[in-house]
Amino acid sequence: MVSFEMNDVKKIGLGLTGFGVFFSFLGVIFFFDKGLIAMGNILFFSGVTLTIGLKSSMQFFTKRANYKGTISFGAGFFLVIIGWPILGIILEAYGFVVLFSGFWPTLAVFLQKIPILGWVFQQPYIRSFFDRYRGKRVPV
Repeated sequence: MVSFEMNDVKKIGLGLTGFGVFFSFLGVIFFFDKGLIAMGNILFFSGVTLTIGLKSSMQFFTKRANYKGTISFGAGFFLVIIGWPILGIILEAYGFVVLFSGFWPTLAVFLQKIPILGWVFQQPYIRSFFDRYRGKRVPV
């Protein structure tokens, strides 16, 4: 049975994931600084691993449906390390979208329930966009 309790390891994992996103954002803001982007990638990946567990991470990244996203993200990380941060970030962004595309329906429901911002996402033309992609794939 999967445990949804928030223990200390998951809290650290969420913190590392947040810092990873923050450092990657800073790397892009500071004209694609490869050091900040690489540090953000390492923190993001380690945070996801700590949050959902090592076994679940391995199953998620090595699932046949996620090969394209995993290879794109890994190749983008390699390009950032060797000194091509712009091309690396583009490849990583593509890999991120492919890997986590199963979570977009959950994110859409969450955004629609936010008190003030949810009103924007409940408009018919935006809601039809979200409904088009709802239920296509299970994330894990």
